[in-house]
Amino acid sequence: MPLFSLEPMMISGREVLPLIEGGKGVSVSNGESSGAWAKAGGVGTFSGVNADHTDANGNVVRQIYKGKTRRERHDELIAYAIKGALHQARVARDIAGPEARIHMNILWEMGAAEPILEAVLEESKGLIDGVTCGAGMPYKIAEICAKHGVYYYPIISSARAFRALWKRAYHKFSALLGGVVYEDPWLAGGHNGLSNAEDPRKPEPPLPRVIELRKQMNEFGLHRVPIVMAGGVWRLDEWKDFIGNPDVGPCAFQFGTRPLLTQESPISDAWKHRLLTLKPGDVLLHRFSPTGFYSSAVKNPFLLELEARSHRQIAYQTHPVGEHDIPFAIGARGRTVYLAARDKLHAEDWVRQGYTEAMRTPDSTLIFVTPAKAAEIHEDQVNCMGCLSACAFSNWAQNEEGTTGKKADPRSFCIQKTLQDISHGADVENQLMFAGHNAYRFASDPFYSNGYIPTVKELVGRIATGQ
Repeated sequence: MPLFSLEPMMISGREVLPLIEGGKGVSVSNGESSGAWAKAGGVGTFSGVNADHTDANGNVVRQIYKGKTRRERHDELIAYAIKGALHQARVARDIAGPEARIHMNILWEMGAAEPILEAVLEESKGLIDGVTCGAGMPYKIAEICAKHGVYYYPIISSARAFRALWKRAYHKFSALLGGVVYEDPWLAGGHNGLSNAEDPRKPEPPLPRVIELRKQMNEFGLHRVPIVMAGGVWRLDEWKDFIGNPDVGPCAFQFGTRPLLTQESPISDAWKHRLLTLKPGDVLLHRFSPTGFYSSAVKNPFLLELEARSHRQIAYQTHPVGEHDIPFAIGARGRTVYLAARDKLHAEDWVRQGYTEAMRTPDSTLIFVTPAKAAEIHEDQVNCMGCLSACAFSNWAQNEEGTTGKKADPRSFCIQKTLQDISHGADVENQLMFAGHNAYRFASDPFYSNGYIPTVKELVGRIATGQ
C-alpha cells in the first residue's frame, strides 16, 4: 500500500504530477533525462545553458572556439547555445510525447540570455511548454515568454525578490506566470540566491520563508499559482507541512540532485559512483564562482585548491603606506610592492614551498600560486568566450566595452571550461561538481543499495509514494 498520496496539479496547461526535474546546466539535464521524466508523469526540464547538439552520426559536437577575440568567441557561444537547446528540446519531446510537459532552464546571468531565449522559443513551437530562470533578477523573462505563448517560472529565494520582479515587470504578464520556484539558498545545489542580508552560516528553515512568499503572492491575486519548492527535497513524506497547507497553497516540488543518479542521466559513471560515496558535509557552500553568487558543490581537490589559493593571500600597496612599508619583489621583472612585516614572512614561506607566482586581485591583494597554476589561470582568462553576462575571473562583460572595468580575479576560475570538462569526461576530482546538500543521502537511502541506479520512471514512481 502506498505510503503517500500525491495529487496531480495543473502545470503549464496540463494536469501532471507536481514533480519537476530541476534543470542543471551545461549538459547535465538533457533531452533524454527530461524527456524520460516528463514521460513518467512529471515535468521534465532540460538545460538551455550551453547545451550539446550532435552530428549526423549521433556524436556530441564539442564546443571548440576558433575566434581570435572574445567578441568573436562570444558569437560562437551564442550559436552553439541556440543549436544545442533546440536539439535537446526535440529529443525531449520525441521521448515524452505531445501531451507531456517539457520546460527549459536558463540562467539570467549567462552570456546573451535574452537573444538565446528569443531565438530558441521562436524556432521551437510546440516543443517547450515553460521556461524556468534564475541566477539573477530575470525581469524580461515574462515579456519574452509571453511573446511566444510559453509559461514562465522565475527562480527566487525570498518574497522580497519576487515582489521586485512583480512590481517591475510580471504584473503585465500574469496570465503566463506558471509558478514561482522557491529555491532554498542553503540547501540547493549549483548557484544559490543568498542576499547580502543573509548569513551563509545560519540556515533559515524554508517553511516560514515559503509562507511569506505565499502571502506576498496572495496580495497580488496569485492564490492559484503554485509555489515550486526546490533545494533539499529528497522524500516527500518529509514535506507534509507543505502539502495541503492552506498557508502554502498549491505546491509542487523540484528535484535537482536525485535525477543525477538515474540510468538516463547524462553524467559520467565516475560522477554517479562518486555520488554514492558522499558523506554529510561533503558539499560546500562557497563563493568562488565567477558570477559572484554563492554556490554549492562537492568538496573535492578542485574546490580545496581554490580554498588554499585564497588562503595564500595578503594585502599590498604600490607605495609605502602605514604598516605596508616592507618592499617585496614580484613578477618576472621584480616589481616592488609593499607589504606589512607579518605578511612578508608569510610570502617568503609560500615562495619556499613553491608558490612563487604572486598574482594581483581586484581587491589590492596578492595570491601566491605555482608557476603551472599561474600559467593555467592566465590561459583560461585569455581564452574567455563570454559565457556569463559579467565574469569576475576574466573581467568580460557583455557591454560595448566588453569588460567589467575591473582587474581579472585569479581567485576564481573559468566556469565554462570546468563544467564542459566534467560533463564530457571522467575526471570528477579536478573539476567543479555541483550538488545539493542532501547528496550524501544516496549512500544511506535503501533505494540505492549495492550501488543500484534506477531508471527515471522508477525514481519518479518512488518519489510519488513519498520516498
